[in-house]
Amino acid sequence: MTADEIRGTTRGSAPVPLSVLDLVTVGSGRTATDALRTSVRLATLTESRGFHRYWVAEHHSMPGVASSSPAVILAHLAAHTGRIRLGSGGVMLPNHAPLVIAEQFGTLEAMAPGRIDLGLGRAPGTDGATAAALRRSDSLNEGADDFPQQLAELVRFLDDDFPDGHPYRRIHAVPGPVQATAPGGVQSPHRPPVWLLGSSGFSARLAGALGLPFAFAHHFSAQNTVPALDLYRESFRPSAVLDEPYALIGVSALAADEEREARRQVRAAALNMIRLRTGRPGLVPTPEEAEAYAFSPLEREFMDSWNANVVHGTADEVRAGLDELHKRTGADELMLTANAHSGEVRLRSYELIADAYGLPAA
Repeated sequence: MTADEIRGTTRGSAPVPLSVLDLVTVGSGRTATDALRTSVRLATLTESRGFHRYWVAEHHSMPGVASSSPAVILAHLAAHTGRIRLGSGGVMLPNHAPLVIAEQFGTLEAMAPGRIDLGLGRAPGTDGATAAALRRSDSLNEGADDFPQQLAELVRFLDDDFPDGHPYRRIHAVPGPVQATAPGGVQSPHRPPVWLLGSSGFSARLAGALGLPFAFAHHFSAQNTVPALDLYRESFRPSAVLDEPYALIGVSALAADEEREARRQVRAAALNMIRLRTGRPGLVPTPEEAEAYAFSPLEREFMDSWNANVVHGTADEVRAGLDELHKRTGADELMLTANAHSGEVRLRSYELIADAYGLPAA
């Protein structure tokens, strides 16, 4: 693993490398199969247009999000792509045994050598009851002391370097480095880079202290973006992985051929978020459903606040918004997520943004 496997390549006139965050959203009247087919089309499109990486997020118990198993989806995408980096944005580590994640991502690395990222978060990616069901425990263990321990254990499994005397010294994550020690063994030179994800200061500080790359969830925690990135950079200590900080931010961005259509689409996505935040999760509504919905004053206030942090409009407007966001945050990479009812709308959005920045033609 080298810094070159972390840092992206800037293409066209984009200020920094552009990447993709896919929530595998399921629209009203559509199925999870439809959503996953859109993900394949989106991965192949963005690969052909020069986007740097494609991440899938872990969520649970949300009808409108079909990404409960990132490793399974990434294996499917690996079979349909050949260059773009693939990764988790992220695996919610407290939901899993570290050895299981080391095995899953070691397997993905064997499938797509040199193309796999392992992004990790400490939130459950769901509500407390679902988190307890995932972990088969009423104790969610999300404290500041527990996550670093889980992270350290996972890295030990990935590197196969538990010290002598450790109870896991004879346990090996396979595929992994132990295969190189067997007679005739040859080990891949690659190991999935570990990224820390966050929406507040905890993971920013930890990523900096460990010298790891950091991904911040600007798309749902915009007010914390600049403070978290500042904290990451202030906390950063050079490591064997990176000699200087590298931070990307997740950005909600939706471009359409007409500004009015972009507004219709993000209104529907905001209604979906309102329902989720008020305990009524469902499929992503159509723009027509959102137009007919009677927003309460409080809901309308939420929608306006939410959409203020969604970069949307025509391609030129989105490009200007992304350029301004980059200038304001100094992010090293922009990871775009387009939330809309229709897969065709999402595909068109990435095409328009790629055209606006002069990215390579498909």
